[in-house]
Amino acid sequence: MAEAETLVIGGGVVGASVAYHLAERGAKDVLILECEAEQGRGSTGAATGGVRAQFETEINIRMSVYSIDFFEKWDHDCGYEPRGYLFFATEPEHFAYLKRNVELQRSLGVKGVETVGPEAIREMIPGMNCSDILGGSFGRQDGFIDPLAVMRGFTERALDGGARLETGTRVLKILTKYGRVTGVETETGRIECGRVVVCTGAWAAELAATAGISLPVEPLRRQIVWACSPEPLPPKLPMVIDLGTGFHFRPAKNSERELMFAYPDPNERPSFSRELDDAFVEKIRERARHRAPWLYETEVVREKCRVGLYENTPDHHAILGGCEVEGLYFANGFSGHGVMHSPATGRALAEIILDGRASFLDVSMLSLNRFARGELLHETAFI
Repeated sequence: MAEAETLVIGGGVVGASVAYHLAERGAKDVLILECEAEQGRGSTGAATGGVRAQFETEINIRMSVYSIDFFEKWDHDCGYEPRGYLFFATEPEHFAYLKRNVELQRSLGVKGVETVGPEAIREMIPGMNCSDILGGSFGRQDGFIDPLAVMRGFTERALDGGARLETGTRVLKILTKYGRVTGVETETGRIECGRVVVCTGAWAAELAATAGISLPVEPLRRQIVWACSPEPLPPKLPMVIDLGTGFHFRPAKNSERELMFAYPDPNERPSFSRELDDAFVEKIRERARHRAPWLYETEVVREKCRVGLYENTPDHHAILGGCEVEGLYFANGFSGHGVMHSPATGRALAEIILDGRASFLDVSMLSLNRFARGELLHETAFI
């Protein structure tokens, strides 16, 4: 019968980060189990690769500050490119919200974030319709990373530190006895272990239920339209986000003409569907035509469009830490922020597992039991 001291279920960017940080701390016999034939076929591979510190809650801001600093200084090429994030508002209350956030972000150590007016936005993004825009906020350290490169970097360092990786291994059940973890049942047999870390994203609730744990994580399809412009894009184009609708677009990596755009469709219902919806493509093109006519003139590159799954919690914040089953831990529910927060997440989980608590950053408000206590968090800018 196979054995390991710690099993990390899920080999995407979050699971890879947890394994890396455990190995870095000297944890022995860490085994990553990935259900697919290779890593990166789940949500990590479908992510847009955005990273930002422009959040509303202190915990999200602090996790971003730590993670951006990590990406900036990492000796692995993760593709970090600080092109900036621009949030813009068309309603007075939304602009006031952005102004409040900027003050909070600055107080928590975010650098290069400021409020901007319509003229600055017009100069930043030529050809954008700013007639109804009151202002916005711009974060210079925000930008882009390569999700698969981040995942590979964490995995390589974890393996260098003694961790192991098994692909094509699907976990069917978490095994427990007398209130503690004893192992897992996979499609190919049983693996005994003393600790399990669930990093399976949108599929986490199903796995948690096998251990008797109710995990409030739902899958939600996110569709990203990839398009090519007949003309070169505006130079140094940042991520651009309409706070009111969530419509956003960003340039593709290493291309002067390709870009991605998306928005959180309010009609989308929880499901595991990963099919591209033609009606959605047309709907988002109409949104693009209003905001930036040159976006509408782009040609959709269907083979490059991405469809992934968000792992949403009721308050759109992650679930980090243990639960009532001894030895069972979760890193799930990031609601679209898993890639950008993966460095902070991995370190937090490693400290919780090995030390009993995360000391570099207080993440106690992200514990699973906050839902039972009714202590939910709130983040408006959920895209």
